[in-house]
Amino acid sequence: MTRTLLIIHHTPSPHCQEMFEAVMAGATDPDIEGVEVLRRPALTLSPVDALDADGYLIGSPVNLGYLSGAVKHAFDQLYYPCLDATRGRPFGAWLHGNEGSEGAVRALDGITSGLGWVRAAKTVIVSGKPTKADVEACWNLGATVAAQLMEA
Repeated sequence: MTRTLLIIHHTPSPHCQEMFEAVMAGATDPDIEGVEVLRRPALTLSPVDALDADGYLIGSPVNLGYLSGAVKHAFDQLYYPCLDATRGRPFGAWLHGNEGSEGAVRALDGITSGLGWVRAAKTVIVSGKPTKADVEACWNLGATVAAQLMEA
């Protein structure tokens, strides 16, 4: 049985794009079998995309200490349609900013707790240009969530 991993992202900068590409590479590692990876820019996400997925990866820049408006809009669109139907599904997240990310983390925790999603890996938080270790952490994030779906 094929499982679906949905990557919801907003990648407006080269640093966000680099992190997104690393997450994608980890999630699509050839050793991970039976997991289809779909990616949707946050502003194009539909509730059906989220309802059809078995797990999630969310990527956002941190704007003024909060999730990007695009990612918040995606959550606003999927929240009520997915509220009961997606409980217990695994998720992971990565955030990029140039200042404090506490507000974005708090918002992400509140939204995903409300949805009843289960954190499958520690959130990757990067400030400034991603280092080699940051890119590796993003790869590991994608691989970890995909591998958990493979084993489900």
